[in-house]
Amino acid sequence: MKEHAYDVMVVGAGAAGLNAARLLALAGKRVVLLEARNRVGGRIFTEARIAEPASYSVPIELGAEFVHGLPESTWSLVREAALNTYELSGSSYRYTGDRLISGNEQLGDAERVLEDMADTVLHSQFKDVSFADYMKGISVDPLSAQAARNYVEGFNAADERRISVISLAMQQRAEDAIAADRLFRLESGYDTLPVFLAQQFQRAGGELALNSEAKKIFWTRGEVTLQAMGSPGPREFRAACAVITVPLGVLQAGCIEFIPRPAETLRQAGRLVMGPVMRMTFVFKRKLWTDTLSFIVAPTEVPSAWWSAMPHEAPVLTAWAGGPKAESLLRLVSSEGDATALCAQCLSSLAKILGRPVADIETNLSSWHFHNWQTDPLTRGAYSYVPAGALDAPEHLQRPVEDTLYFAGEHTDTTSNWGTVHAALAAGEGAAAKILGRARST
Repeated sequence: MKEHAYDVMVVGAGAAGLNAARLLALAGKRVVLLEARNRVGGRIFTEARIAEPASYSVPIELGAEFVHGLPESTWSLVREAALNTYELSGSSYRYTGDRLISGNEQLGDAERVLEDMADTVLHSQFKDVSFADYMKGISVDPLSAQAARNYVEGFNAADERRISVISLAMQQRAEDAIAADRLFRLESGYDTLPVFLAQQFQRAGGELALNSEAKKIFWTRGEVTLQAMGSPGPREFRAACAVITVPLGVLQAGCIEFIPRPAETLRQAGRLVMGPVMRMTFVFKRKLWTDTLSFIVAPTEVPSAWWSAMPHEAPVLTAWAGGPKAESLLRLVSSEGDATALCAQCLSSLAKILGRPVADIETNLSSWHFHNWQTDPLTRGAYSYVPAGALDAPEHLQRPVEDTLYFAGEHTDTTSNWGTVHAALAAGEGAAAKILGRARST
């Protein structure tokens, strides 16, 4: 094994790790950024740019797809990198169980329930309970209640019986503050953002070590030694401190052995939940739906949400489910990773929604694209949420361990933006600021 000496090592080249490493390198620190994959971006994963027919080209996102609202942590980088964006547009539809109708009253119903919830929970001495328990204690019509449940589980990748109602209320207010109801895409693919961060990091003198999976971290105050496996073989890295930005699911599974264990930090990580998501994107030879269709909610179906590439003209639809519905769908994927049965289920549901024979849908299908984040050993889930009683866990996770181990990621967010790219970017910036602040004070 070859020894390397650095000021800081950053583990994980997702949004949090890239941002932390970039800022530390720009501040003059000797930084190595380790990533187990052969690419940067983590759960930002742009698989391909589809160009069929030649009149269009659209990126296929297998992970994060949207910039939610106007978070400065994201938009400042978008502007700096001069990346082109566009805002979603088009018409929403709802499938009633026997027909597709214009408008999405269910989304409006869900929003009203959630806004009322935020007013109730945040303006009184409210004991934290699950969203399901909260719903049992209020008076709301059954359709609105079901719409709210569908939204909470689908958007947050959460089980309504576990997710904290206070966290949902705080999230609602945080979303209102950044106009999160507005959705944007990066024109050339979301991966252009992490690629830009990696380029900045390397230009500032940082070392990027891909195919380097952290296995063991030995540490004592002011010194960290990390053993990694990958190509071309085992490597060892040494630094004065480390920023750990692997996903919550990886921390919870104990994939990295810490010697000694930062027991309290790992206990706090165990209080949070990594939620499941199923998303599958379909590219068709032509549009089988109205030109203006942007979003479909289908509460009677599984998957229960679909969206198009609007305002892009590409004949692309994405199927989505979160929480328990995602778990049930992901059981269709074989132990060998074959998602053919899942694809068939999605196409059958789509045929029902569009009122077309399944054979018509299949004949017009050009390709389908899927990544199982739940079984991916480097993520072990889609993104985190806060269960009832664990509101303080992210703040505990942000606390440095002996000024030597720092933890960052969307699961450490303390601004109520859990599960988002902008939360991860901000967390990475926060970890870098702590290290730089410590250096200035010594």
